[in-house]
Amino acid sequence: MTTRGYSDRINHAFAFAAKHHDRQVRKGTRLPYLTHPANVAVILTRYAQDEQTIVAGILHDVIEDCVRDGYTRDMLEQRIGDKFGPEVLDTVLAVTHRQVDEEGIELSSEERKDDYLARLAAASESARWVCAADKIHNGSSIVADLARTLDPDTVWSRFNVGRLGTVRWYRRVHDRLRELGFDAPIMAELREVAEELEQAGAAPTR
Repeated sequence: MTTRGYSDRINHAFAFAAKHHDRQVRKGTRLPYLTHPANVAVILTRYAQDEQTIVAGILHDVIEDCVRDGYTRDMLEQRIGDKFGPEVLDTVLAVTHRQVDEEGIELSSEERKDDYLARLAAASESARWVCAADKIHNGSSIVADLARTLDPDTVWSRFNVGRLGTVRWYRRVHDRLRELGFDAPIMAELREVAEELEQAGAAPTR
């Protein structure tokens, strides 16, 4: 069912995300972190996604980024499952980078990315929509920040994989979703964002 107008459940999801992302800001900016899940929700709404997917989009970073202030990963998973249901929890988990594998072995930064892409194979359609919307907003934000700065290195240095690694990551996500047969309309926008990042990443440092 397409969400139109006010949704009490979406409102509760924003309140939940606001509580757990409290005091967090977007990397390299002073913007409240909540602007990111809000934009993911806007993107999903533009493509007429259902309430379950939008709620998952709002909550998609809570487990990954909010293990603090007495909350463990298990506690956050249980809270999301209890408040928003198992389908939303499964979608959030599908787009959450794991710190350790099934055997409890800690994953490196590159291994976490590989693991994320591998797990998209078993992810639901809803999770793939959230993945695409997440990358569209993050990638578009990088492009916008690059356009307004005189020193691109101040933007690329926010990411531990640097300019080339960041550009490559967005292309890898797009290509992986395409490889898995995800051909939803949002993929054209994700491709455009990946191409804009590639163009920006190829530009000489001023």
